[in-house]
Amino acid sequence: MHNQSCPFNPQNLRVCVSGGHREGNDKSYVEECYKLGAKIAKMGFRLDYGFSNSGVMGAVAKGVLDNWLERKNKYYSEVAPIVGVTTKEYFELYEKDDFLQQISQVVLEDTLENRKIRLLEADIVVFAPGGVGTLDELAYDCVAMQDGFLKNKPFIIYNIDGFFYHILEFLKSLALTGFANPVPFIVVDNSEELEIAFRLLKLRYGECSNCAEAYSKARQLAYELPYFIKKKSNSDIYVEDIISDMDNINHNGTDEQKQMLKNEIEQAYLEKEIERMYDRLAKTGRDTAVVSDKLTKLKKRKSKV
Repeated sequence: MHNQSCPFNPQNLRVCVSGGHREGNDKSYVEECYKLGAKIAKMGFRLDYGFSNSGVMGAVAKGVLDNWLERKNKYYSEVAPIVGVTTKEYFELYEKDDFLQQISQVVLEDTLENRKIRLLEADIVVFAPGGVGTLDELAYDCVAMQDGFLKNKPFIIYNIDGFFYHILEFLKSLALTGFANPVPFIVVDNSEELEIAFRLLKLRYGECSNCAEAYSKARQLAYELPYFIKKKSNSDIYVEDIISDMDNINHNGTDEQKQMLKNEIEQAYLEKEIERMYDRLAKTGRDTAVVSDKLTKLKKRKSKV
């Protein structure tokens, strides 16, 4: 891994979202991705995306545009809330669309490869449900970061209804078998967890001197996130207050208090992993039923040959 500085800047963070240009078969994908866009605007972040008016990506952009006006003076007085990055060919397909006319800043690249490179200049990358294009960008980003062509930055997996379980397991198996470096994905299951992750990135991630430090911070954030999610189950508690309490214990607490905090963080992490494991088992059970049904049909077909 090349020794590169991390470009992360907590002001006007740029969030690249990669997701489908289709809506999927479950309306929750579009609904949750609209909330993703709303959270980006709420945090004062900017959206970098592939300039689409449809599907998951269109929902994200609409979520930003519908929510940025009330925050315009506070966050966006000198910058546009959305940057659309596309190629000339794709732009000509959509340029007259009424919705896309609202996106004032559009970057045209000559190839899809350069489009991906430009999108990766963002500070945070979020992967939402999508098709082969989303898989391509996920693989491309992992390779670029592993080989040192991309500065280490937070990768968030927006795991709506367990959409990414199979992919995450496959990526883990690649690392375990020695064919890839592990990537510290920050996995969130809904928009509330996403906002907590965004706030932690804005408040705690900070500037990194090299890729090793960026990797370490992303991994630590992924580990501590369940603790913040658990504490935030009470809506009267703010992420900032949790951080303040943690910092106070780590700097001024007794050894017993420090150990208790470590235990609570570990317990929250394990509880979240167990919760996800049960969810994955339920989905595996449905997958097994599908495979069994297909196997029965294949045997019947073979018996007729």
